[in-house]
Amino acid sequence: MYITMDVVFHEDSMYFSSESELQGEYHKEIQTLDYDYHISKENESGQSKLVNQEAGELDMSGQQFGFENVFTEIPNQSSSVEGVLNLEPDPFMKQLPHRHNRGIPKPTYEPELSTKVKYPMSNYVSNHRLSESNKSFVNQLSTVAIPNSVQEALAVPRWKAAMNEKMKSLQKNETWELVECPPGKKPVGCRWIYTVKYKAEGSIQRFKARLVAKGYTQTYGIDYTETFAPVAKINTVRVLLSLAAKLDWPLQQFDVKNAFLHGELSEEVYMDLPPGCMVSEKQCQKVCKLKKSLYGLKQSPRAWFGRFTKSMRAFGYHQSNSDHTLFLKKQHGKIIALIVYVDDMVVTGNDPKEIKALQNYLSKEFEMKDLGPLKYFLGIEVYRSSEGIFLSQRKYALDLLQETGMSGCQPVNTPIEEGLKLCVEPNQVSTDKGRYQRLVGRLMYLAHTRLDLAYALSVVSQYMHNPEEQHMNAVMRILRYLKNAPGKGILFAKNVNHQSIEVYTDADWAGAVDDRQSTSGYFTFVGGNLVTWKSKKQNVVARSSAEVEFRGMTLGLCEALWLRLLLQDLGYLSRRPIRLFCDNKVACDVAHNPVQHDRTKHVEVDRFFIKENLDDKIVELPKIRSEDQLADILTKVVSSQVFSKFLDKLGMCDIYAPT
Repeated sequence: MYITMDVVFHEDSMYFSSESELQGEYHKEIQTLDYDYHISKENESGQSKLVNQEAGELDMSGQQFGFENVFTEIPNQSSSVEGVLNLEPDPFMKQLPHRHNRGIPKPTYEPELSTKVKYPMSNYVSNHRLSESNKSFVNQLSTVAIPNSVQEALAVPRWKAAMNEKMKSLQKNETWELVECPPGKKPVGCRWIYTVKYKAEGSIQRFKARLVAKGYTQTYGIDYTETFAPVAKINTVRVLLSLAAKLDWPLQQFDVKNAFLHGELSEEVYMDLPPGCMVSEKQCQKVCKLKKSLYGLKQSPRAWFGRFTKSMRAFGYHQSNSDHTLFLKKQHGKIIALIVYVDDMVVTGNDPKEIKALQNYLSKEFEMKDLGPLKYFLGIEVYRSSEGIFLSQRKYALDLLQETGMSGCQPVNTPIEEGLKLCVEPNQVSTDKGRYQRLVGRLMYLAHTRLDLAYALSVVSQYMHNPEEQHMNAVMRILRYLKNAPGKGILFAKNVNHQSIEVYTDADWAGAVDDRQSTSGYFTFVGGNLVTWKSKKQNVVARSSAEVEFRGMTLGLCEALWLRLLLQDLGYLSRRPIRLFCDNKVACDVAHNPVQHDRTKHVEVDRFFIKENLDDKIVELPKIRSEDQLADILTKVVSSQVFSKFLDKLGMCDIYAPT
């Protein structure tokens, strides 16, 4: 074997001709079969510790945290292996004989599979339709690698600097103090997580490191009590974006720096020293007594949200009854809406002066950052054009395919195989339960913008407790479908004038093989834009298709009534009644006719609920043909042609589709 670089091929010379000199050759022949690989003894004994015993870099006694550099580099033990391949002349190395079987190599010698991708990702995703600024933003999202461990982060100066910056911020806020761990107290662990913040034009704003407590080790009644804190519904976010698209409202994104540090802790909580932190030998046995809330603690979201709500009310904002994370302010016929998800905020409305005043007020109350126009929120990419607002999770989908090793797989046209009925069968091969649950959980978050995955995920999530091989194969097919169009998303068009609410509901009677329960689903539209959807297995077994449709209608109507309240809070409620589309004639007749009570006792509550809204002119039931029922793809498997046709009607598109 020759190790060479900058090779020049001499076509007129033999392979091992002494007259030809190969550029960059080491002039060393290595016997691979008889070669022993040795790892240097120095690396085996030189394992670094997370807690350095030297004092001087960081003094964590009392409330002193340190100075300029808090962290030291921790070498990666798995990669720092020296002496594995010694290229110096070795007198004990055997000399390879010259090859005698000259001739043309057999055609069976082909490159490795890793260098030959039959289905490259470039065939399914492209940026040619994006503007220059959006192209820059998309490319920046994929260029930076996020560290998976403290060792990887400390090896990169920019991540190391981010960790030092975070430690200085914790010192400034007096988040904890070093104390001896009291008897009977068990400190919670902590870890570092990393992310990248981007500017509106796509350039990198900063590298962010966050110290997170392992709150899952806390014990109720000892180190936490009340925990509940609301977070923004993704449905509410989609409604706001739909209104902003149609009314040309600006979308501004704000971020609170160290939001949870503003919350006061009432419980006594102890935490281990941060990984990678340098302390003196005397301090290495101490623990951190938390004085402020920290990310990861069970009570931290509640403490922060209470503090933020108090500040917003003091500035004249009130919470919406439909979503308590939505803060509204109406004055002089104008409205400002702020929705918060933990520490990420989106502000929109038709009063630019009030938006600026709100930003100035929040900057005084908290340490705020203006991230500019909304581009990237909760893993959702937001693109705005003259046609409207497009939502996609392209980067999330590509990362998922890369992590699961499915980036080179063969794509398929539907997320679930036509005619497939999943069930629990005896004597089936079980699969990795943890991996199955993680994959389904990741895919469920992807369904925030991918309504085409709703039914498939509803099916595979029913077997989380004991998945089998056939269930894992179904999840793998969803990933293969994702490969077909990773950039597909939903478009909120702006050329719609009305604000009416429309609901499409459908149900599949006794579709589950295991228990014969039914699946119902609905799509809800506000002003012609799809904003919410759901595919859900019903709780009870139905005795007729009309009963199934009745329960599906009730589920869709409840969602529409919630949307009606939300639009009423925003001041854009249409006077038109809710249009509820159901293709089951019997269910519609029973809803209008209260005489047929003998056959509807088992759905009497749902019947009275729908009848009451019909009498109040809140809802109407127009006729619709079965072939026009859009919610059909939420209840059963359909052919690829029908599936594609319905997705086009629902407003799904792919601006990343290659030419």
